[in-house]
Formats: sequence, structure tokens, C-alpha cells
Amino acid sequence: MGVLLQVRDVPEDVHGVLKARAAIAGVSLSEYVRSVLQRSTSRPTPEELSLRVKARGAVTPGEPSEIAIRRLRDAGE
Repeated sequence: MGVLLQVRDVPEDVHGVLKARAAIAGVSLSEYVRSVLQRSTSRPTPEELSLRVKARGAVTPGEPSEIAIRRLRDAGE
């Protein structure tokens, strides 16, 4: 079972839009909001992605990219 999450002071217009979208999708409001939250957290934010890239450190390629691409293209022929 999941964790209970309560959101207070949701503006009425936001609630109305979410409720209407849930109805269109044929699911309950809770199920619809849960799916919105799951989609929102399934990919890293730009800030999280930036931190991941920085944590990996600089990469020094073994050869210039144009040479590597030409080599791979030539190997496919």
C-alpha cells in the first residue's frame, strides 16, 4: 500500500480541471492525480540531470568525434 498524501488549499479552478480530466479519462480523481505525480517524477528535472552530469566528471574522448563517426560509417559499408 502506498503512502497517504494530503494536499491542502488547492484552488477551486485547479480542482475542477483535475476532476474534469479524471472524468474524461474514466478514473477517480485520486487515481488521476496519482498518475500525474508518477509521470512528473519519472524523469529527472533539469537541475537533477545537471547534477548527474557534473558528478560523472569530464570525459576525454580517445579521438575526435568526426573521425569516430567516419570510422563507424566506413565499417558499416
